[in-house]
Amino acid sequence: MNTEQFEKVKSGHGFIAALDQSGGSTPKALKLYGVGEDAYSNDDEMMRIMHEMRSRIIQSPSFNGDRVLAAILFEDTMNRQIDGRDSAAYLWDVKNVVPILKVDKGLADEADAVQVMKPMPGLDDLLGQAVKKQIFGTKMRSVIKDANEKGIAAIADQQFEVGNQIAAADLVPILEPEVDIHSPNKAKAEAQLKAALLERLEGWPSDKYLMFKLTLPEEDNFYSDLVDHPNVVRVVALSGGYSREEANARLSRNKGVIASFSRALTEGLSAQQSDADFDATLDKSIQSIFDASNS
Repeated sequence: MNTEQFEKVKSGHGFIAALDQSGGSTPKALKLYGVGEDAYSNDDEMMRIMHEMRSRIIQSPSFNGDRVLAAILFEDTMNRQIDGRDSAAYLWDVKNVVPILKVDKGLADEADAVQVMKPMPGLDDLLGQAVKKQIFGTKMRSVIKDANEKGIAAIADQQFEVGNQIAAADLVPILEPEVDIHSPNKAKAEAQLKAALLERLEGWPSDKYLMFKLTLPEEDNFYSDLVDHPNVVRVVALSGGYSREEANARLSRNKGVIASFSRALTEGLSAQQSDADFDATLDKSIQSIFDASNS
């Protein structure tokens, strides 16, 4: 593990940029960016355009390690280059931003009011590639739709099981059991989730580290037990469908939690903007998320 990257993520001021839209969410992300589905005719062209968007964000003067601690990449991005360098190397060597890799393969069908992750049969190979590319950690997402103890236990079990596999490869896993912001019993689901996470943390190896990416809770500072845990490098928050304004407001009320926003980060960016307008819009977005993360 790169100790300089570890210290930056653990103690630095800033937030984590989530640039990891996968194939399933890419058309929506591109549409918000002003690129319709008529601009590409197959997945390869779609992912090329998506990489151009991500590269434009990463190469912007507004995007650097002064305010952005780390960036979460999709596997496709890890395997591409930015300005002649591997994407992860460009992030760290040029921008001083720690590279993190999304490793899940999407969500299984809903059962017991949750969606666990689909199987990841090639995970060990992917982790090996990540280590070679100097990736610091990984992220994997599952979703909780409602308060259901059986479903939430299944989510926590899977997240920790795969998290152990990732930690054994000398990477820092980010466990992301997202609670849907539209859940009819969101606060109750959050209480069940916190209990499940704390219970499983008791069995976590004392010499390994992990992170959590969680939905902004109904009760301020609800996840402080996780923030303060000695093996938890950082607790980060997803925007989860909240507007950037709402996400920032909620985030600023949760001490020690920093942002890991995706859609809220890119809100307002457009392929049609001049570079000056694009950079100015991104700068304003980054500053607002930075301020909320360090309040």
